Amino acid sequence: MIRGTRKALGYVGASFVLLLGWHVLALVLDSPALPSPAAALPVFVELLPVLWEHTLISLARVLAALAAGTVLAVPLGLAIGRSRVADAIFAPLIFLTYPVPKVVFLPILLIFFGIGNASKIVLIGLIVFFQILVSARDAARNTPENAVLSARSLGAKRFEIARHVVFPAALSEIFTALRVSIGTAIAVLFLSESIAGTDGLGWFIVDAWGLINYPRMFAGILAMAVLGVLLYEAVDGAERLATRWRAAERSS
Repeated sequence: MIRGTRKALGYVGASFVLLLGWHVLALVLDSPALPSPAAALPVFVELLPVLWEHTLISLARVLAALAAGTVLAVPLGLAIGRSRVADAIFAPLIFLTYPVPKVVFLPILLIFFGIGNASKIVLIGLIVFFQILVSARDAARNTPENAVLSARSLGAKRFEIARHVVFPAALSEIFTALRVSIGTAIAVLFLSESIAGTDGLGWFIVDAWGLINYPRMFAGILAMAVLGVLLYEAVDGAERLATRWRAAERSS
């Protein structure tokens, strides 16, 4: 309860600072392209029903991509990290493909999957997959060998070691990669929806920009910012639930 209250107060304070900075910048620039919070926030409230529909569409795309990328990357990354042979084979492939910006594949994905949900989900999923794959591999490689040897001495099989030793030891790094992936996923979501889309927050923002309706555009930006914060908090909460044993260790 105390932790939640502190976090809520932190968000309130940070929001106040950001709104104040936004207001000051709007006064300094004095441009229609940067409306003040007093001009944008009422539009945000007025458009909540419309923004809610587009937010749900964008949320569904991000969640599907995060789920697919995570489910595929975690077991593969852990397996590569714990096998010298697999690491020798796949690590060079990972290092060659990981730095390539995945957004360059958007035109190809549009050709194969069209402008609907599939192309956007696959693009975001690719980015999430590689970020989590690299983190899971490195975490598996850094699993304390004494923990593995202890489990093996108790008769644990390879799958049991992976489930009860390697996976728990890698959880923190996996969740850290997932949090980093959220920011990237939201950015790529905006790009994909704005270039090839007829719905979603990215499309909403670019459509408002094309209409030169800047308060409406900033209402969409605010909605996308809220979406990112909620996803980040959801992952943070999931990590606390999945690693409750670490809190017990710290308190003991």
